[in-house]
Formats: sequence, C-alpha cells, structure tokens
Amino acid sequence: MFGWGKKAATKMESLNETVIEAQVYDALRTCFDPEIPVNIYELGLIYEVHVNETGVVDIRMTLTSPHCPAVQSMPAEIEGKVKAIPGVTEVKIDLVWEPPWDQSKMSEAARLQLGMM
Repeated sequence: MFGWGKKAATKMESLNETVIEAQVYDALRTCFDPEIPVNIYELGLIYEVHVNETGVVDIRMTLTSPHCPAVQSMPAEIEGKVKAIPGVTEVKIDLVWEPPWDQSKMSEAARLQLGMM
C-alpha cells in the first residue's frame, strides 16, 4: 500500500550484494599467480566485480600474459572459491587482454612485497 516493504526489500538486497561483494574480494585475495608470490587482487589482475540481486557474480579480469600457465586453471580456481560463498548462485568470469596488465596495476602492498619500492 505505501511501498515501505518494497523499499526495505531493496535495501536488504543491496546490503546482501555489498556483503557478497566483500566476500568475493576476500576470496580473490586467496588466489595467487603461479609465477609471482602475490595474490591476484593485489597484482591488479581484477578489473571489475559486480554482484546482482540474484547472486550472480561477474568478474572481469586479466592475467599477466596470454601465455600465463594459469590461463585455464586460474578462472576455475576463482569460480570454485567464489561459488562457495553463501548467496552466490552463479559465477561468470570474463578473461580479457585489454587493457593489458603491466606493473603499474599492482597495489603498493604488492610492490612492497616484491621489493619494488
């Protein structure tokens, strides 16, 4: 009648999406490039994460090189870890090569860890 229930449901869905997104980033921080001892988030390999209201997680990412030995295994590892998050119904990974990855995409923490600062 007043629409309050709808607003509350929308806020709850938005909160749930935010919680799931934070958990996705936590999961991504547990995935490591096989050639560089830094997690893929800090390496700057994750370009975008989006969680919709139905629990579908879209991840746009790259690898350090198209010839990276993890080109098959990394997306599968990510999908498995993200699918294990409560509320996630599907994981879609878009592996892209543009823009290409370079060291400028690394976080300060990654640079420190690799002795680049």
